[in-house]
Amino acid sequence: MTNKLYDVLIVGSGPAGLTASIYASRYKLSNLVTGVLPGGTITYAHEVENFPGLPGVSGLELGQKMLEHAKSLGGEFLGEKVVEVAKAQSEEGEGFKVVTSGGKEFLAKTLIVATGTERRKLGVPGEEEFLGKGVSYCVTCDANFYKDKVVALVGGSNAACSGAVHLAKICQKVYLIYRRSSLRAEPVWVEEVKRNPKIEVIYETNLVKIEGDLKVRRVVLDKPYQGREELEVEGVFVEIGGVPSSELAEKLEIELDEEGYIKVNELMKTNIPGVFAAGDVTDKSKVLAQAIVACGQGAIAANSVFEYLKGSK
Repeated sequence: MTNKLYDVLIVGSGPAGLTASIYASRYKLSNLVTGVLPGGTITYAHEVENFPGLPGVSGLELGQKMLEHAKSLGGEFLGEKVVEVAKAQSEEGEGFKVVTSGGKEFLAKTLIVATGTERRKLGVPGEEEFLGKGVSYCVTCDANFYKDKVVALVGGSNAACSGAVHLAKICQKVYLIYRRSSLRAEPVWVEEVKRNPKIEVIYETNLVKIEGDLKVRRVVLDKPYQGREELEVEGVFVEIGGVPSSELAEKLEIELDEEGYIKVNELMKTNIPGVFAAGDVTDKSKVLAQAIVACGQGAIAANSVFEYLKGSK
């Protein structure tokens, strides 16, 4: 049974979705944000150094501040995933019907899809088997379980390098395994990695297998490193980016690019009238996938919703 009609329902509770809620509330648009991870994947970052005005804030704190801000202005939040969405009629005309994982149903005049990305997996033997037994996709969540242990981290981005620096504060040693010849993180993170004696970077190498018994004991590389193709480790952290969470967009027949990102114009409009998108799930985010960019897109999307609803009246 449908509970309520909103001016805009925002699917996704990361920086893009929460900023969209903040702006929607200031436009006096009733809005509901849905998402199982309040604050989005930014909450996994142990430290965010480049968000204006909040240097050194933890990702968890930043996400929480955004959520509290959105709620303080009247935005509503539901910690459930949207599992179904379809076009529907309401008393005020065409709109959308949304069903959540908890079985709740809502009507909305417009939608903002801000579903972000999901962690990319290595796809190697042992990865699924040892998930939670040494394999992790969240340094912030699990670093403390590896105090004084030797671990491997796969990746070369900002998240990978900052994660390696964080792990080095806790672990005995960190192998940073990257497939390319140089790290692609911002220079400040690359410098921190290179000057940390606990971090050992292994370039032009892939991790091809994870082995162990009841937990991770070693990883296998695709080429010898210092004469060996195996490294003795007790933990493996994977930081190799993400893939767009665009399943919902596909159900609505929103146009995607060849990589699965939602195509939007400069106003965050999709090809479906009344549906907008913002954040890391959009093709525009591929230029620079950062929280501050997602926030900007969320603000634009809310403004576009306001103009759209104003025009429809």
